[in-house]
Amino acid sequence: MSSGPKQFLLEKAAGIALADFVPSPCISVCRMDAATGTCEGCYRTLDEIARWSSASEEEKFAIWNDLLQRAGTEP
Repeated sequence: MSSGPKQFLLEKAAGIALADFVPSPCISVCRMDAATGTCEGCYRTLDEIARWSSASEEEKFAIWNDLLQRAGTEP
């Protein structure tokens, strides 16, 4: 996979601390990788995607940390 989605996620993650809310990591590349069980665009699992809209800000931060680790980047 190219570094495109990873770079986009890093740029989005950099702005989280300045945001009034935790933004969705979705980058509109909605394809699930059968081998990893994660989205090829945002690296979330189906469970994380389904929970996102009702998750607390703290839970969203935790999801961001998890997906950045999955993407092989530093949280």
